[in-house]
Amino acid sequence: MSAPLDSAAPVPPATRLAEMRARLLHGVPLEDSAGRKNLLLLIQLRWIAAAGQIASIAFVTLFLGVTVPIAPMLGVILGLVLLNLGSLLRLRLKRGVTNLELFAALLFDVAGLTTQLYLSGGAANPFTSLYLLQVTLGAVLLKPWSSIALVLVTVLCFAGLTTNYRPLEFVEQEGLGLMSLHIIGMLICFALNAALLVVFVTRIGNNIRERDARLADLRQHAAEEDHIVRMGLLASGAAHELGTPLSTLSIILGDWRRMPSLTANPELADEIEAMQAEVRRCKSIVTHILMSAGEARGLEAGMTTMHQFLDGLAADWRATRPNANLRYENSFDRNMPIVSESTLRQVVFNVLDNAYEVSPDRILFHAARVGDQLRLRVEDRGPGFDPAILASLGKPYQSTKGRLGGGLGLFLVFNVLRKLGGNVHAENLANGGALVELTLPLDALSIEENAT
Repeated sequence: MSAPLDSAAPVPPATRLAEMRARLLHGVPLEDSAGRKNLLLLIQLRWIAAAGQIASIAFVTLFLGVTVPIAPMLGVILGLVLLNLGSLLRLRLKRGVTNLELFAALLFDVAGLTTQLYLSGGAANPFTSLYLLQVTLGAVLLKPWSSIALVLVTVLCFAGLTTNYRPLEFVEQEGLGLMSLHIIGMLICFALNAALLVVFVTRIGNNIRERDARLADLRQHAAEEDHIVRMGLLASGAAHELGTPLSTLSIILGDWRRMPSLTANPELADEIEAMQAEVRRCKSIVTHILMSAGEARGLEAGMTTMHQFLDGLAADWRATRPNANLRYENSFDRNMPIVSESTLRQVVFNVLDNAYEVSPDRILFHAARVGDQLRLRVEDRGPGFDPAILASLGKPYQSTKGRLGGGLGLFLVFNVLRKLGGNVHAENLANGGALVELTLPLDALSIEENAT
């Protein structure tokens, strides 16, 4: 399986892909995941703001002798706390956070900051520069129209605070004038602004990059699936076209077996029998291609058990490769009823064929149950994977066979397993040879799951 194995870079977990597909199918854009994270960041920032406001009120009242309207200011802080609790309840809903919701959340924050500034000196309060934090977050989080609207709102609020505010009652202390306190406040506000911007803008940027990475993954898998659909159509068409000549050959060979001039020669009779066996094998391959493409499945699919499915799979493959030294081990702990999955059968055949090409004298096929998953392991004693092949495992046309159009084996294996919610792992063994391990959830095969 080494060189011939031809696929696959590790794919994202099946649950993650399923979630992304479900989001798209239900009209929920992937940006919603970043929106929920960004709303959570605003909630965290609001907790910091509430704690900072409480600390500021206590500090200026107890140590600087500044009289502030404590009750109204604590009322604003209580409003921020209630807004945060409501936002946390909103996040429990299984739907994305829209741009309008983020815009409204930032407007509430601006309103809270404006009210606190109105109660504590208006535009002369050094903490007015915290408006820049809201504007910066809006520019990063919001769509252009809403970020522009947020800028206009903050400008209007700042302008209003120049004429409408409640003056501070300040008791001057020795060594500390009003201007000195203002400068100290500006320094504290600048440091706070800088620290919060670095922390939160960095985290928001990470959220955006994660969203872009998910979108890139989804586009990549969509392109791969489109590639598979086109190959499936081609294979299905070829299978249909091959059906007629194979049937004709079967009829001709049947006629030859009844001709006295041919049956009288034992060597010719044996060769005719061998040709008929090969034609039957070709017809079986064509049938499995059509089944894997979704055609004839209604006639061929049926209920079986795990042991019958695995034992029959190993026996059928061994029958088509009489020269192969296949050691089959089945340690699946119970003989559960399943639906016979032809695509999984073709996947295992593909992996076994790759192993046969490099190690016909020794192939190990082992089936076992690990938790709620079926694990199938195929080992060979060939030369192992080329490092370049391992690095691009799962990509099409990655092969060392040197054939035009080769390298589709494990590419199809990875994509079929991903469709079934499973995964593929491949590696070189320490004592030589290669290992390919297929895992998929039992729910993908169980009768109960497929019947729902």
